[in-house]
Amino acid sequence: MTTPSTPAFLDFEASSLDLIASYPIEVGVCLPDGNLHSWLIQPHVLWLDWSESAERVHGISRKTLEKEGAPIRDVALALNEILSGQVYCDAWTFDSFWMHRLFRAARTLPEFQLESVAMVLTTRQVQDWAAARQKVINELGLPIHRAANDALILQKTWQSIHPGRDN
Repeated sequence: MTTPSTPAFLDFEASSLDLIASYPIEVGVCLPDGNLHSWLIQPHVLWLDWSESAERVHGISRKTLEKEGAPIRDVALALNEILSGQVYCDAWTFDSFWMHRLFRAARTLPEFQLESVAMVLTTRQVQDWAAARQKVINELGLPIHRAANDALILQKTWQSIHPGRDN
């Protein structure tokens, strides 16, 4: 399966990696034209899970989310405004869980379909992905585990393994 041009990519950061209690704390999007968008997300009153080790990885405190985060519904509506069709991520199990949790709390549905980037890669590209991603990380020199940076890294990795495409 192939896609004709560079797609949009999405990445979440979360309170932890617990697929029962965790929730999204930041979402980042890299659009096909390279424009980046990101939002810190105010935790829902019932979202209580927090991992100190996850905080050390992404560097976002719960206090920061409570003070600077956007309301859940605003984030979901903004995502629906800028995204449509297929949008890709590299950790579908986690990202789809956090997307569902975000949209459910916002009491709305996504107007785009989140899919694993592996679904549009050849076997060889899947095998090359990790090395290509690390090369992109090294070249960009951006901090990882921030949603917008990670979405950009996904796009640049995609482009690096699709030479000669209309990117």
